[in-house]
Amino acid sequence: MILDAFRRQYGTTDSIRIFRAPGRVNLIGEHTDYNLGFVLPVALDLASYVAAAPSRDGRVHVYSEEKRDSREWPAAASAELTPLHNWSDYPAGVARELVRAGYRIEPQLLLIHSTVPEGSGLSSSAALEVSCALALLRDQKIDPLQLAQLCRAAEGGFVGTPCGIMDQFVSVFARENSALLIDCRSLEGQPVGLPDGIEILAVNSMVKHALGQSAYKQRTEECAAAVEAFRRVDPAVSSLRDVTVALLEKVSPSLPHIIARRARHVVTEDERVTLFVHAAGRLDVERMGELMVESHRSLQHDYEVSCDELDFLVDSAIGIEGVLGARMTGGGFGGCTVNLLRKGTGDHFRRETVSLYHERFGITPQIFECRPATGAGELK
Repeated sequence: MILDAFRRQYGTTDSIRIFRAPGRVNLIGEHTDYNLGFVLPVALDLASYVAAAPSRDGRVHVYSEEKRDSREWPAAASAELTPLHNWSDYPAGVARELVRAGYRIEPQLLLIHSTVPEGSGLSSSAALEVSCALALLRDQKIDPLQLAQLCRAAEGGFVGTPCGIMDQFVSVFARENSALLIDCRSLEGQPVGLPDGIEILAVNSMVKHALGQSAYKQRTEECAAAVEAFRRVDPAVSSLRDVTVALLEKVSPSLPHIIARRARHVVTEDERVTLFVHAAGRLDVERMGELMVESHRSLQHDYEVSCDELDFLVDSAIGIEGVLGARMTGGGFGGCTVNLLRKGTGDHFRRETVSLYHERFGITPQIFECRPATGAGELK
């Protein structure tokens, strides 16, 4: 299909190559990445695909099938690109970061096709960045960690969205049939095998509240304020990652109520990631599910990044037979929930969820099976 689309857009498929980078769903560890803590995402078979071929006019041409829109620029001017504040800032930002890091941007024709739903909290942006970076690099070698870091820099410094490195990291480093435990301070990843006998489904609420952007910035500021308060008690604290539960309990009574709650979420969420990994190793799927629900309640009440739709989806899910646990995933204020089910109960879950959510909100949610996929690369 992507070959046909490329031919329609550019009139050729000579020397075409196709690059893929997956989206992700985060099983647990939300809003911990920019606090240098732990996260546990899985890459998805939902992915961004970029078909690429050389261009003869000295320019980079980028076309998005989903947006039905294009952008182009002289390849030699990639280092001077500036944002247009639309979808094309992702490939353009990646191109600028690659050039500034010493890589060549050759004239190319690029066509983007993505199966990751935009705004769903499944990291469509990181999938787009990584797939475009691989296409722009073509045969140039790059260290995988640098690839993830440059893509993150493009999103933060060019697109203007502050983010941790989780999304780009898992898109690059994911392993098939495994989650990836990421230490966001050391930037090390460890595959974590998941028990047999489970299904993971993401439910897209189909809403995205505008509060998300401003609240994200506010939460980072609140976390920074918490770090300063803890550092006055223990100078070794450089991020909320360093705060133990004991230190949290000691200092929290002296903090402003909101700052204490934000810190409590991050500190306890880091602990939940570790407990979840241990439960997975014991094949204790019930405990895994309990931790997911605990995570959602913390995000709902302490971090305050949930919304009515996400809360309803979680509350409904945990009442459906076969569901072990559920939580919001992603930045919040809409997007997706991630649901842990006993194997073979997915069809029943789909029917019940669609019916209940439509009855409550008049919206039909999208439901995706989350099969842990491999990381980014070229399709052969």
